[in-house]
Amino acid sequence: MDEVPPILVVEDEPLIRLVVAEALTEGGYTVLEAENGDRALELIDGAKMLRGLVTDIRMEPGANGWEVAQHAREKFPGLAVAYVTGDSMAEWTANGVPLSTALKKPFASAELVAAMANLMVAQQPAPPHA
Repeated sequence: MDEVPPILVVEDEPLIRLVVAEALTEGGYTVLEAENGDRALELIDGAKMLRGLVTDIRMEPGANGWEVAQHAREKFPGLAVAYVTGDSMAEWTANGVPLSTALKKPFASAELVAAMANLMVAQQPAPPHA
């Protein structure tokens, strides 16, 4: 039986990362965590497949959420992407990858799980680029 690919959670605030990871795990997903954008890029490069990406936008140090999502979509074109942000909602339409969603912090855990489920249903994952 094939292992279900994880959702990568990228968040530099440990408590928020924990809450997001727990919500997704309780929603039935396998979760991989990164504490910043640079670590997320390493995990994306090393992954055979990802099911989804939940990323903060403004993170220090290194790559921001826009860059992480772009990199992830280049490798996994059908990847479900949700941005979570406290202050960058207005930039999402200009900087977010196509067919993504954005949630303003604070948000309900159920809202995040539902958003990811909807994105995964709406998108047909393409095989990763080698």
